[in-house]
Amino acid sequence: MALMRSGDLIREARLRAGLTQYELAERCGRDRSVIARWEQGTVAPSVETLVELVRACGFDLPLELVPRDPSLRQKLRTTAPLTPERRLLRLLQRRRKTAERAP
Repeated sequence: MALMRSGDLIREARLRAGLTQYELAERCGRDRSVIARWEQGTVAPSVETLVELVRACGFDLPLELVPRDPSLRQKLRTTAPLTPERRLLRLLQRRRKTAERAP
């Protein structure tokens, strides 16, 4: 899973909504320069503000706490060096094995 900075998320939501920075700023009651600084990563908005901005673009940003799975870190270490093609091949092989085990 790729990591996305809050600025990238704001920009993506704004562009998908077809809004300019000025239009988003008007919807949120903020100055356009603040929107620009958030998108550039100069400053980061609070989580509450981030959710508000995404909602102003017509999207929802569901946030929830989930238990951390320590095995994911090991899985990431073993799969990250692989090429995308090799990752896909491993995934398909695992699915085939799972399907063979199913009644």
